[in-house]
Amino acid sequence: MNIVICGAGEVGRYAAEVLTGRKHNVTLIDKSAEVLDELEDRLDTRMMVGTGTQADVQAQAGVATADLFIAATNIDEINLLAASIAKAVGARKTIARVHHSVYFEKRGLDYSRHLGIDHLVCPEHATAQAIASVVRAPGAMAVERFAHGEIEMQSLGVREDARAAGTMLRELKLPGAARLVSIEREGKAFVPTGDSTILAGDVVTIIGETGGMTPTRKLFDTSAGQRRSIIIMGGSSQAVWVCRELRNRRFSVRLFEPDRERAEELAEKLDWITVLNDDPIRSEALTEERVDLADAFVALTDDDENNILAAAQAKSLGAKTAIAVQQRATYLHLLRHVGIDRAFSPRANAVDELLRLIDTTPMRPIAQLAGDAASVFEIQIVNRATEVIGRPLSELTLPPSSLIVAVQRGDHVFVPGAQDVLEGGDTAVLVTPDEHEREIRKLFQV
Repeated sequence: MNIVICGAGEVGRYAAEVLTGRKHNVTLIDKSAEVLDELEDRLDTRMMVGTGTQADVQAQAGVATADLFIAATNIDEINLLAASIAKAVGARKTIARVHHSVYFEKRGLDYSRHLGIDHLVCPEHATAQAIASVVRAPGAMAVERFAHGEIEMQSLGVREDARAAGTMLRELKLPGAARLVSIEREGKAFVPTGDSTILAGDVVTIIGETGGMTPTRKLFDTSAGQRRSIIIMGGSSQAVWVCRELRNRRFSVRLFEPDRERAEELAEKLDWITVLNDDPIRSEALTEERVDLADAFVALTDDDENNILAAAQAKSLGAKTAIAVQQRATYLHLLRHVGIDRAFSPRANAVDELLRLIDTTPMRPIAQLAGDAASVFEIQIVNRATEVIGRPLSELTLPPSSLIVAVQRGDHVFVPGAQDVLEGGDTAVLVTPDEHEREIRKLFQV
């Protein structure tokens, strides 16, 4: 593919590095000749000094014949304008990175549609969703998210006192639209049937709607659903999104923000949490707020070093889980050594989303179940797949142990029931044992 990237910041340069590594032809535009000179020896890309919002610069960069234009500067308005101009100039697909919720959440105006931009990517929002998933599922051995974060997959152990222990799957009524898709027992994994019995000590993998998994988790883990204490450092936009994701009586959230004006603003905006005008880098502040009783400490400032220091300190003082956000990859390999449990990179999330958006493969693997019992695939429903379009899912001749767990139709994502039907243009998330992949491809004509 011919790809033009506007902006050689952290996201732009990392995207250029990954995309050139995948043999795409990449042109990188930035207004700073100095920045591009620094990257010239590291990246096998065409460099162009200029302003990405100017049509003549885009024309020189080859935007008119580009398969993809990515606007990845640090300023939302520049990205929106550059991507809109690129679409008008002739780019086949355009993507703009945004930071602020006003552009991303489509409140009042759908900016992407109004400006003719194909996709908006907000790495901070994706990072906040990922952090909230980990905080909501403290005992989960793995958490994966699909379909723009609307669907979640968790693997967790079955406790001896769990309601599900000793119960056949057909007798276990899973709340809502949740699905149990695999069981791992004594090192061996399998896709269960209705006659499978769940035993204490099993590791089960469940899939359902993000944010609604707790009632299902309670069946396997009696500690799920207990009120949890969360401490957040920093009043960034990511912190606001995390707080919104955790808006629930199960969470007691305290947020540290050293800037008084920002702290007052957050206290008014997020009236369901406690905002503390203090700096948790001070161990006294953490001790006073009993960080030793916190279920999770999340460092969410824009300063990587401060995030590491605060998260490591919180862990040493007794926080059960310490999480740090890192804007750069410089320290990621060191975090485990200083006691930090999880690290999240908005930059990496942005590039992962970009790769997903430019992947035109009609059927692609997106996750592996615990113990390799089966794979999770994302399938584009093409119009020629007449055997699956318009028929209730209960009538589809899916291979054994195969299950459609989610459907995306436009902007709407849902967990389908037996009488739901697939339409051309849908995207289905399907679980199937690896040995049935060929049958699935034939059935869905991909």
